[in-house]
Amino acid sequence: MNKIKDMNFDIKIQNHFWFWGCYFLLNFLRWGAYFNDYEYSFKSNLIEFALHIPLVYLNLFVLVPKLILKSKYSLYTLALLISLGCIYILKTGLTYFLISKNIWPEANRDYQPFEVNHILAVCIGELYVLAMASSVYLTLTWLRERERNRILRENQYKIKLEYLKNQIQPHFFFNTLNNLYALSLEASDKVPNVIIKLSHLMEYVLYDIEGTRFVPLIKELDYIQNYIEIEKLRFENATVFINLESNIDQISVPPLLLISLIENAFKHGGINNKDLKIKINCKVGPQNTLDFEIINNFVLSQQEKSKKGIGLTNTKERLNLIFKSNYQLSHQIKFNFYIIRLQIPISNED
Repeated sequence: MNKIKDMNFDIKIQNHFWFWGCYFLLNFLRWGAYFNDYEYSFKSNLIEFALHIPLVYLNLFVLVPKLILKSKYSLYTLALLISLGCIYILKTGLTYFLISKNIWPEANRDYQPFEVNHILAVCIGELYVLAMASSVYLTLTWLRERERNRILRENQYKIKLEYLKNQIQPHFFFNTLNNLYALSLEASDKVPNVIIKLSHLMEYVLYDIEGTRFVPLIKELDYIQNYIEIEKLRFENATVFINLESNIDQISVPPLLLISLIENAFKHGGINNKDLKIKINCKVGPQNTLDFEIINNFVLSQQEKSKKGIGLTNTKERLNLIFKSNYQLSHQIKFNFYIIRLQIPISNED
């Protein structure tokens, strides 16, 4: 209801005309046919609608925002009663002087102004129109605000997802630049190769995945391969084996989702471990899922316990945003091997 405070004529003005025009036509034909007097029906409805319309908009744009939404119910009731009183006086006077001395020809006898039955009939008629027109307008307003809120939630989702994706990119580049710096201190001839690989990584991040929710798994694996090649320059004895057990040509995944898991494997296996071995298994599962498994030899150290990276936390947040609870992420240590498994629904989005 707070949205009503900001209500205005943002429903297109022609729709207001269409509503009142159709309503007037319906009433004109209805009462004209009922009494077989279309001339009287036209004149009386012309007067009534000239009073209905101001009362409806007075209620919607003045009384409701300034009184109802501020919990001034007594003042609202008083203002509504005064408005109805003014409407009664105007309707009765205009009918008497412009149409007929009989102010209520629809009744079975002649009525005089200010008789109780006539006052009740006019006020009830006005309240009926007020309730009906206000209900239509508030329903349209509610539907419009619901759509705005949906778009807002969707934009917030996209912004958060983009934030998480952008957060992890500097993380990777920071680590890679550290590797490059270490090699440069040694005047290693591997530096040019690292720079080329790094340029491929940056091209993928800056251009290939810009503004996309899903990318082909093939491209994501190419990105992973470049990352692995850079890490293998740092871990000379590292052995990485990628096993693709299924056809993945038509499969898409969220960009930069899997790379955190690869980095995690290097982080766990690379400390005090000169012979790093990593195996990556990728296949389509029986439930139309993409199953991604990484196994690496593992050495636990006190230094590693103190580290708090953002990779896996970021990955879990993105998984929750994209797939909600429709995914599985698990990890375990078994026989000096660190095993992490990810299972997500298969997407064919581009």
